[in-house]
Amino acid sequence: MDVSILILNYNTCQLTLDCIKSVYQSRTQYTYEIIAVDNASSDGSDTVIPSTYPDITFIANKDNVGFAKGNNQGMKIAQGRYILLLNSDTIVQSDTLETMVSFMDAHPQAGASGCKIVLPDGSLDKACKRGFPTPSASFYYAFGFSKWFPDNPRFNGYQLGYLNPNESYPIDSLVGAFMLVRREVIEQIGGLDEEFFMYGEDIDWCYRIKEAGWEIHYRGNTQIVHYKGASSRRKPFKIVYEFHRAMWLFHRKHYRQKYSFVTNSIVFTGIGVKLMLSLIKNKLLPAKSVTAERRAQT
Repeated sequence: MDVSILILNYNTCQLTLDCIKSVYQSRTQYTYEIIAVDNASSDGSDTVIPSTYPDITFIANKDNVGFAKGNNQGMKIAQGRYILLLNSDTIVQSDTLETMVSFMDAHPQAGASGCKIVLPDGSLDKACKRGFPTPSASFYYAFGFSKWFPDNPRFNGYQLGYLNPNESYPIDSLVGAFMLVRREVIEQIGGLDEEFFMYGEDIDWCYRIKEAGWEIHYRGNTQIVHYKGASSRRKPFKIVYEFHRAMWLFHRKHYRQKYSFVTNSIVFTGIGVKLMLSLIKNKLLPAKSVTAERRAQT
């Protein structure tokens, strides 16, 4: 088996069906398996998905165990030389698997790779190529410097906006919506950190991959479409909270020992202030349900 494709589902039945369909429409010489993990959906996913696609492996959880743990469940039974994390709210192009696996086979030093990700309106999902959120990179991003100086590498260390999204190059971090990882890497560093529930585990994984000496590559020569939730709609409290908790977890795990007490205090205080402001802003938004929030883990 060349690729084990892991798709996590939580009340996104139709999106998941469309995602699987796009995988089956791939034009590739490589063999693959699809492992779908359902996190206790209430929309009938546990019967509709396996009955529509009986050839896939389907895991039905009794509880919503989160993104990291759900994908780790799939990894434990995966047979592929590569593991592909694929969001349920994505559509892969016909050449995506062929292009990405071919690249990995030709570059044994690459521990993980990701492709260009676009939103339904054709704009770039900026999370698909990122630097690590160091205190300085996070500061410039949070306070808008990256938008004011989009071509300046100093102020764009997180979203790497100065790099052409249609080109290919090594980067620090990918996004869990599409992340192709070599099996040897997982055997060396382990799976996703389950302390992260629905955000941050992809950056943490990339950090550990690079720390172990592997390269991470972004490929702009193929793409997928990502149907993310609308930012103009009110999000459930858990989504806002987990997003900021992931920031705190990542800094505590990887940067706390590398920076001074003062810097750490500023970072943790900043995360707390940002959480409060985000909750206030979110409260003022229209109270509409988010049908395709990132990873649909609401």
